[in-house]
Amino acid sequence: MKTLIAALVLGLLSLHAAAADVARGAELVKKYNCASCHGADYNKPIDPSYPKLGGQHADYLAHALRAYKRGAGANGRVNAIMALQVQPLSNRDMDDIGAYLASLPSQLVVKK
Repeated sequence: MKTLIAALVLGLLSLHAAAADVARGAELVKKYNCASCHGADYNKPIDPSYPKLGGQHADYLAHALRAYKRGAGANGRVNAIMALQVQPLSNRDMDDIGAYLASLPSQLVVKK
């Protein structure tokens, strides 16, 4: 029974990930001018405290966007700029943005 439940959950997760539209995500990041803070390649932010987004995990990015939309409180994130940026975004928009940014080359490194 546990195996069946695990298979169903994994199947649903893969359907969710496959539903994201990379091309639409590219249009959205351009529309909302994400590069103005995160850099033209999304790996060279204008401020070192801003995250590098290119190559980051799609599900993490979508989760972070949803957290900014929730704002203060349980499972939320507080940032005045991001709070304004994410307000018009739907869950699909956030998934598409995450998929696009995840498809880009990454400059993320693990320090040893």
